[in-house]
Amino acid sequence: MTFFASSDEQLPALPARISDVPRYWAKETPTALALRDGNSEWNYRQLDNAIVEAKDRLLEIGVRAGDRVVIVNENCAAVVALLFAVAHLDAWFVLVNARLTSREIDAIAEDSGARLVLFTIGSSSDAAVHAARLAATPQHWGAIGELAVGALNAACSPEPVFGSNHEQVAALVYTTGTTGKPKGVMLTHRNLLHVATVSAKLRHLAPADRAYGVLPISHVYGLASVTLGTLTAGACLQVAARFSAADTANALMCGGITVFQGVPAMYAKLIEHIANDADFKAPLLHFTYAGGSPLDPALKARSEARLGLTLHNGYGLTESSPTVSQTRLERPRHDCSVGEVIPGVSVRTVDGEGRDVAIGEPGELWVRGPNVMKGYYRDAELTARVIIDGWLNTGDIARIDPEGALFIVGRTKELIIRSGFNVYPVEVEAVLNSHPAVSQSAVVGRVVTGNEEVVAFVELKAGQQATPDEISTHAASLLSPYKRPCEIIILPVLPAAATGKLLKGKLKEMARRE
Repeated sequence: MTFFASSDEQLPALPARISDVPRYWAKETPTALALRDGNSEWNYRQLDNAIVEAKDRLLEIGVRAGDRVVIVNENCAAVVALLFAVAHLDAWFVLVNARLTSREIDAIAEDSGARLVLFTIGSSSDAAVHAARLAATPQHWGAIGELAVGALNAACSPEPVFGSNHEQVAALVYTTGTTGKPKGVMLTHRNLLHVATVSAKLRHLAPADRAYGVLPISHVYGLASVTLGTLTAGACLQVAARFSAADTANALMCGGITVFQGVPAMYAKLIEHIANDADFKAPLLHFTYAGGSPLDPALKARSEARLGLTLHNGYGLTESSPTVSQTRLERPRHDCSVGEVIPGVSVRTVDGEGRDVAIGEPGELWVRGPNVMKGYYRDAELTARVIIDGWLNTGDIARIDPEGALFIVGRTKELIIRSGFNVYPVEVEAVLNSHPAVSQSAVVGRVVTGNEEVVAFVELKAGQQATPDEISTHAASLLSPYKRPCEIIILPVLPAAATGKLLKGKLKEMARRE
């Protein structure tokens, strides 16, 4: 059997719940800085007090263990306190980015059977718009500030509660599946704690560190690796609601930032912004890391030359909480390998029949370990298709070199990763096809420096007229910005095989040439 199990590093002991993390540091280093949000700061004692206060408010409203609580948010101190408060009650938090469309947010709330929906209106104008649409009640929650609280769902049935951290679900993280329907990935306390603790250890994080938290906490990368990883180490997390190259450069220069984790597209924009700034220096920065989408060699080289630091790389997916592998500080790489498997995790590469392939040969990547999800919410059939005898079938194609370094070769699915967010073509195609003039559409990804773009090809109905701008306006009303096509190309007829199946390989090549 071809697999690599990372057993050379001792696995850390994990607490029972993620909410034990801030409580521990509130006792050990109560005055150490935990969160910085704009001009406001919380030390660990203040964070713990905010969590307890929020937990009590949730109990008063009627949230129970096993309930699902949706939090519509952008990065802020409030969402950090709220997710810990929900976890403290053994309820499940469902973090939803406020920049999603109404259709997307409503679908997640319905699929999760949420007991309650909260909106961080004090820090997100988009959350405030959604709150007003759903007639949520504005309230002031002490240290957390302004929230809007939706109506309690009396029809919600609580899920079973387990004492063990490997059975009790902490988070329901939604990712759109190949059917276009949102999939709720059940991540347990152990899933998140393992990734957070191992990430902190491998990155040598210490209480003196300050991490720049601009990756959305609603995304598993921003949740587990950045937020929980930073706080697990007793370090400080400086949250930012949205990425701006100028704001990031300023934080690296003047904000005391020591750790920056982002998607490759962020590095591309940052390096472009500071390219001709001779005065730019990041005096305390000692660790940079890219993940969430493929890192190309040119961007890695430009980043390392300008920042003077190795740009580390890694690989993961929502279903693995997310980290599977990452490069090591003590063994920096000059290529774009996604590094070695993290401690406690095993991987194997198999062919289409599930048989192991030889070392160095590409194969479908399967993963096993304490990071693998409990399953998809209320979808045992889909769970059984992707978790086989304890192995998670990632759907990605990888090869493993003789030293155990992992290289991602491609994807078996048509998944597009844009700025670290998953875009499934079928969902975009469904929206495009809903335009009255569109007969059919096909969506493909186009690789650009540090990112992927969404490109749509459209065939109009006979006798109908529509411009790319008109179709784009239609899509913009139904899709989040990162899912919207950057280019819409109208063709007389979409290329298809004799069976009628669209030839997306041809379309991808056309998109590349365009």
